[in-house]
Amino acid sequence: MRLAEQLDGKRFLLTGVTGFIGEALLQRLLVDLPGTTVVALVRPKPGQSGEDRLRSLLRKPIFRAAGDADDLLKTRVEALEGDLSNVPELPADIDVVVHCAGDVSFDPLIQDAFTTNVVGTRALVERTLEANERGHGAVHYVHVSTAYVGGRRRGAVPERAVEHSVDWRSETESGLRLAARIEEDSRLEERLKGFLRAAERDHGRAGPLSVAAGAEERRVKWVVAQQKAAGLERARTLGWTDCYTFTKAMGERLVEEVAAPVIPTTILRPSIVESAVKHPSPGWIEGFKMAEPIILAYGRGELTEFPAAPDSVMDVVPIDHVVNAILKASATPPPLSRPAYYHVSSGARNPLTFREIYEYIREYFTAHPFDSSPAVMPTWDFPGGRAVERKIRAGELLTGAGDRLLAFAPRSRKVREASRKLDGARRQIDFARRYMDLYKAYTEAELRFVDDNTLALHRALDPADVELFGFDTSTVDWRHYWLESHCPSVTTQMRKYEEIRRRRTATENNGPRALRPAGEGGAPVLAVFDLAGTLLPGTVVDTYLTLRLSSLDAPARIAEFGRVMRHLPGWIAAERRDRGSFLRSLFRGYAGVDLDALEQYVDDVFAPDFLASISSDALRRIQAHRDAGHRTVLMTGDVRQVTRPLAGLFDEVVCTELDEQVVDGTRRASGFLTSPPLVGEARAAWVRRYAEVEGADLSASYAYADSHVDLPLLKAVGNPTAVSPDVPLFRVARGSRWPVADWAASSPTRRLRVPQQVLAGTD
Repeated sequence: MRLAEQLDGKRFLLTGVTGFIGEALLQRLLVDLPGTTVVALVRPKPGQSGEDRLRSLLRKPIFRAAGDADDLLKTRVEALEGDLSNVPELPADIDVVVHCAGDVSFDPLIQDAFTTNVVGTRALVERTLEANERGHGAVHYVHVSTAYVGGRRRGAVPERAVEHSVDWRSETESGLRLAARIEEDSRLEERLKGFLRAAERDHGRAGPLSVAAGAEERRVKWVVAQQKAAGLERARTLGWTDCYTFTKAMGERLVEEVAAPVIPTTILRPSIVESAVKHPSPGWIEGFKMAEPIILAYGRGELTEFPAAPDSVMDVVPIDHVVNAILKASATPPPLSRPAYYHVSSGARNPLTFREIYEYIREYFTAHPFDSSPAVMPTWDFPGGRAVERKIRAGELLTGAGDRLLAFAPRSRKVREASRKLDGARRQIDFARRYMDLYKAYTEAELRFVDDNTLALHRALDPADVELFGFDTSTVDWRHYWLESHCPSVTTQMRKYEEIRRRRTATENNGPRALRPAGEGGAPVLAVFDLAGTLLPGTVVDTYLTLRLSSLDAPARIAEFGRVMRHLPGWIAAERRDRGSFLRSLFRGYAGVDLDALEQYVDDVFAPDFLASISSDALRRIQAHRDAGHRTVLMTGDVRQVTRPLAGLFDEVVCTELDEQVVDGTRRASGFLTSPPLVGEARAAWVRRYAEVEGADLSASYAYADSHVDLPLLKAVGNPTAVSPDVPLFRVARGSRWPVADWAASSPTRRLRVPQQVLAGTD
């Protein structure tokens, strides 16, 4: 019989229809098997029902030949809301259940792997058995697993149950308990102290909320890493490559014990599933699978070697072969208690080695390079896993040393470019490390998946069906597949990304984005500017020395300058912990200063040089905001006297106020402040409160700052710009795609200038 006749009138229940295999299977059922109907188990999302998700799926181009999405939902497809954690009652009239869903990550959290691949499978099987009891006949259960379920073995892998004595029930229970224990351990006092200390080093200057967020981020990362590691190590101690294959094996054993004695059961094991040969179109693929990150990294010149044995087989199977095998297997139910096993693979009869894949990929990129491809594509010598491990380890040590050096480097374009290159090198190394750790067992595997059952199933097709539904992988022309279909398909999206990246880089190089005028009668738009390091080079120490020394005679100037230099290392260390404390210590030096005389000095002497040191680009940007009708705000930790020359440029000046007292009729600084300096998170809080009171639109507002300590301020607005940023802020800006401007970095190596008063005092 033709396959369409065998499946005519059959009602399928599918899981995982939003995944790669499930989507392709649904498409073939609706397009090429018009006599079938489908119930799709679909998880609803916030604001989107399961049916709406299914409707969106049916509107994809590959379903166009099946008809209108709304018509399909009325006649052939039904959404059953739920997921594997909450499987609802199944319809009694289903004929075939195809379980495509599962956690396919190679390094899942141990609890996620067990919950999806074992607990979820059990729930589905139990619901299937219930439907079988209520229905009109035996439901055929088709379980999609993986060819690598056999674990770390060599040689021929037969199409039958995996030989092991591991109890899936106890392993599931212990795995879930272990994940919970790791979560509890992350909250132990000593561990929490460690997270907090690390967060204080990185975020202490920004404020306690930033520190708390950083500590919690570290705790969560630690939990994730430990839960992944726990699954991996348990799998390896029992003979599996990773937690993915281990839990898939436990799921298979569950199916063999619970489903197979009651209903016809088929276990279908694809190898590495990649893009289509023919259906729904040559090269069709959804998302990145195992090979795609390797292909793209090689094409960009970022993968100079790979830890694979050149003669090892990478067992690849096109998605349409997998779907065709599922369809034919669905039409061929086995007897009770005798589950059918099928390896949908290529290595036994059409092997493809890693060296061949490398040669195809290299040939493709030599002819069709990315914009970012090197002039000559990398040559892989396949030196072996140990040699690649040594190279990766050396790279990790070098990038770590580079990071430590950058922490002490002065701000400049060259330093930021060095950090960009260092980050690029680290990404390459991290990528190589990830693939080394995750895929080494696969890349060096010496397996041959026997596919005699699958070949017999293929040969059972009616000859008229072979063209449309065949799945004999020996017919695949691998050179044509990689050069003419797979590589062009998977690189299309990357070429689009390259164009986006070019535009983004141009934006970064050109500085801030164009301004949008404030709408008449609309909410005010703010433009908040930091001062030191943003509008002008130098630091608050520079301006302090310039103003403080103005009131001293020559010997006193030299003495005060020496005092500042002696305390400067301690102040810098204090600033890394708490910028507010540093400013308090520095400004204590104003004690006794005649404030009237100081302000007169600022107006008559200090202002001209001060204004001349401000970047012309910065002045133009401030004026552009004023012309656009935006409300300009100067926000600085420096004292009010320093900001006097700029008062006319800003609608609001937020700064540090010196406490004053009248001594013998003269206003003098007491050495204290009237309120805590506005730094770090306090700046973001001020902006939010100001916006609330004034009705300003923060999502349309702007902020400009140079330091990682101002990250809370920059995140508070919709249009942040990093100006001559330090390396930590530069990395955040790049990752967040914020504009980067250079205004105050005309003298990047002189972060502290010797005031002219000191030089004059030595004459």
